[in-house]
Amino acid sequence: MSHPPSRRTVLLASAGSPLALAATAPGAAAATDASAHSAPRGHAPVQYAYVGSRTTKARNARGVGITVWRVGPGRDSWDLLQSVPADDGDPATPTPAGAIPVNPSFLALNPGGTRLYAVHGDATNVSAFSVNASDGTLTLLGTVDVGRRNPVHLTLDPTGRWLVVAFLAVPGCVVSLPVGADGSLGAAAGVLELPGTAGPHRSAQLGPNPHHAVFDPTGRWLVIPDRGLDRVFVAALDPTTGALTLNGPGWAQTRELEGPRHIAFHPDRPLAYVINELRSTVTTYKWNATAGILTPLEAQPSTAPWTTGDSRAAEIAVSPGGGHVFASNRSGAGDSTPGGPGPDTIGVFAVERHGGLKPVGWVSTQGIRPRFFGLEPSGQRLFAANEVTDTIAGFTLGADGRHLRPLGVVAGTGSPTCIVWRAAN
Repeated sequence: MSHPPSRRTVLLASAGSPLALAATAPGAAAATDASAHSAPRGHAPVQYAYVGSRTTKARNARGVGITVWRVGPGRDSWDLLQSVPADDGDPATPTPAGAIPVNPSFLALNPGGTRLYAVHGDATNVSAFSVNASDGTLTLLGTVDVGRRNPVHLTLDPTGRWLVVAFLAVPGCVVSLPVGADGSLGAAAGVLELPGTAGPHRSAQLGPNPHHAVFDPTGRWLVIPDRGLDRVFVAALDPTTGALTLNGPGWAQTRELEGPRHIAFHPDRPLAYVINELRSTVTTYKWNATAGILTPLEAQPSTAPWTTGDSRAAEIAVSPGGGHVFASNRSGAGDSTPGGPGPDTIGVFAVERHGGLKPVGWVSTQGIRPRFFGLEPSGQRLFAANEVTDTIAGFTLGADGRHLRPLGVVAGTGSPTCIVWRAAN
């Protein structure tokens, strides 16, 4: 596999330009053993993939910032189009003019694909970019300092007028930012402080730790898994003022030490699935969209029965047809541990008639620490971002929606933590 461009290479390429356009040389987008096998073509459209990363030495990161890729219908056609350099947090390292803040770790696109937003992990910033309609590249619109530390997730409300950001650092909170007509961001309009008692974990549950904030399928409710309080909150956003308020009774309480992290809703049934980081479990909830209430139905491990080492679950998704749920597992006891030595896994679960899950199997992510994975818009392929091994691995979904068929490593890039998609024109 070709190695991703070094940080020095990217920064040199950006001289004189706030956002570096990196011409793709042979091997810039890695195609390993995947290219040795045939793959069905013509089903998934050509798309742009935007990959966020961690960049700081404090995180032992090797990322350069945000990378933009052109992804073809085949598995071996990830082509690097642009690298947007970010600060690495090291005062001894020269930072080019116009570099964005550290750790653009999670990204979101507006529905039209004309704007991209990024949170800067471990910092206090959120950035906005315009997207070039013809080639998918990014231009910085601006960065706002929210004054709260370690934003980890962001989402746009259904009106597109508000960006909602979850801040993890204790005391964590959820903030709404107004979105201007040009896509730029304003100062915080609403702040939601989350009530509760910290869980018993001595280092990961020191107070409120919201890790996700997403709207339910109706767009009426904002659902917020909180790792630190062992609660999944339900709130509402006022589309006129941006104010955030808890819905009564306000939350679903989990078992202690669950550490709820992310949530995924079923596409056509009143169900939601929460991945719990600290226990590496998945909890199935009944979702009452009228009242905005989550009712737990069952919980089960996200890891394989033969898993004996430490694990921290990370991401969850539901297949397009709603028949299966996917959950990623990261070896190790948190970011301070190396993970491995073997590859981590994505668990595949069948959704049963009553809404609960039945394990189908576990698939190697061909790398370590899949902090993020996601289905690209066609729903036919899944890509996992292996943060520690600096790779993106691809899979196709079988016709039955349950089999993840490995495509191999399709791209190499430093410390990837998020992928979002936009259709190419």
